[in-house]
Amino acid sequence: MDTPEERTPDIPDTRTMPVIAAGERESLEAWLEFYRQTLPWKVGGLTAEQLCRAAIPPSALTIAGIVRHLTDVERFWFSNVAAGTGEKALYREADRSADFNGYGEEAALADVAAYSAELERVRAHAASVADLSAPLPGLWRGREMNLRWVYTHMIEEYARHLGHVDLLRECLDGSTGY
Repeated sequence: MDTPEERTPDIPDTRTMPVIAAGERESLEAWLEFYRQTLPWKVGGLTAEQLCRAAIPPSALTIAGIVRHLTDVERFWFSNVAAGTGEKALYREADRSADFNGYGEEAALADVAAYSAELERVRAHAASVADLSAPLPGLWRGREMNLRWVYTHMIEEYARHLGHVDLLRECLDGSTGY
């Protein structure tokens, strides 16, 4: 008897829209969290093969690559810049494109799990920064950053890549979503 193919867990859409009349930090954090919760929901139920399939030729972009990329950017901005930890990238250490190109079916499901684990770590780093305007301990290209800029950048990073995931997912299995 064949065993069912392993898949990412199906995630029900339990996301909460951010409060409309929130303060600045609450609004930035709520929008980033909304997008962070959107990624697992959009990749729910996919097999390793689907995660790794480039579904829109001639582009080589895959959902696995996007998940790996977002995992590394979360680590960079919140562990290295916001907390100043100097941690190595999970995927991009030896090759700056390995997050997008170095994936494989044998690790794709583990890469999705690594994304969720990384979020647990980086949320604590952001919460430890008291002031949105204060310079952060880590630098980006030799420049000081503040948490406001990091939050804003991460919101646009997710918005862009979740649009890519929408297109890839629709090509893979017809699923569309908000």
